[in-house]
Amino acid sequence: MDPLLREYLPIIILLAVAVGLGLVLLLAAAVIAVRNPDPEKVSAYECGFNAFDDARMKFDVRFYLVSILFIIFDLEVAFLFPWAVAFGDMSMTGFWSMMVFLAILTIGFAYEWKKGALEWE
Repeated sequence: MDPLLREYLPIIILLAVAVGLGLVLLLAAAVIAVRNPDPEKVSAYECGFNAFDDARMKFDVRFYLVSILFIIFDLEVAFLFPWAVAFGDMSMTGFWSMMVFLAILTIGFAYEWKKGALEWE
């Protein structure tokens, strides 16, 4: 066997096991699943609202503010992990640019908090 292929053999085996396990679980769910849906289980559910028939119904703006906050802090974590991994090899420019980024996010969070966007009544 070629040495290059021998190095990739564990990856190919892992991929085959993952695909096989996924197929087994999908088939098991299709065979074993209980098939007696009631109207409550098949009704549409979204954002904590009861199902409604008008697709143009206005949502409260707080839903959008909470989703924007989630996206902001999700992106913050996505930027912080690689920064933390490379922290030992980083220059002061990299450190201070992240501090500016975190300061901007903190100012935005404080602004939304002061405006009452996080209060749900």
